[in-house]
Amino acid sequence: MVKMLLAAGCCLALLLKTAVPAAAQAVPNPVEKIESLVTFGPQAPKAWGDDDFAQTFFFLVPATRREPLYIRVFDPDCGGQLDARIGEFNTRTEFSLYGGPGTHSGPGAASPAAAATPPGRLLRQQAFGTDPATDGQYYNFGPLNPLEGELVEQFKGYVYKVVVRGLSGNDGNLYRFFLSSSPNLNVPIAGGNAFTYKYSFRIPAGPPSGRPVTVHLYPFADENVVSIKQSNFDLDNSAKITVFSVAKNGHDAAVSGDGQWVSSVLPITQQEHGLSLDLRLVSKSKEFNDATFYVTDQYDKALPFFAVPLGGPPKYKYDIDMKIHR
Repeated sequence: MVKMLLAAGCCLALLLKTAVPAAAQAVPNPVEKIESLVTFGPQAPKAWGDDDFAQTFFFLVPATRREPLYIRVFDPDCGGQLDARIGEFNTRTEFSLYGGPGTHSGPGAASPAAAATPPGRLLRQQAFGTDPATDGQYYNFGPLNPLEGELVEQFKGYVYKVVVRGLSGNDGNLYRFFLSSSPNLNVPIAGGNAFTYKYSFRIPAGPPSGRPVTVHLYPFADENVVSIKQSNFDLDNSAKITVFSVAKNGHDAAVSGDGQWVSSVLPITQQEHGLSLDLRLVSKSKEFNDATFYVTDQYDKALPFFAVPLGGPPKYKYDIDMKIHR
């Protein structure tokens, strides 16, 4: 078992190194085709797509890095054209940065459920309401010393996390992240990445032409995963979910209704170990929709969604038996 875990860790670290640098550090990532992350105020109806009014993202930098880094938050305020207004804007959102021991390894850190007291050491914290100075602009956590994160051997790097919570109000705060080496520009960090264990996001509205919108989610299955359970909330029965991988060519998955959770289980084969899956959402709705997702294994352990699919976007491999007739 120890050898298996070590091998899995080495494989994961290698895949992280080979992720596309520029794309890997934008959250959401362009390949996912997700419009924005979203966190609502706690007075919002859950049927708007956010079941717990909180979201956590982890940011990874290589263990060898010593130069400063920045976690940049785009449009952290809640009060502009990019946000979801319910009546008059009245929402405050808190962004909290954690590092040090327990940030990723602490109790409940790698869980879909939002911890009341997140493990790790609180480094910075900032709350935003309606703020023209940050509306449509970047707010920086940094400069940060990479060594302030938690050293995670599995990832061969230091991990920070940002916990986003709706403090008050009923509006939806839409925002994005970027892990950068610059305070003024989105400059990727070589070998950096980002991931989450629960994803609350906006599915874009379809164009007037009626062409479907496709969104991709990329959970990672390590060598110990035998099956996965995908759980989604508030898809309004307006999308179709199919799962693609090296061994799956469009397996259907359950879709939730308005304000509802639904789950479905799919087996994982040995060929899929150490690679990302593609949970593909196809929506024909002409209206945007906010929804929440997480994926667990056979032990209810949450699987990470990395910013870009480790091992690349999965492609189904056809098994063709070639017979030679003499």
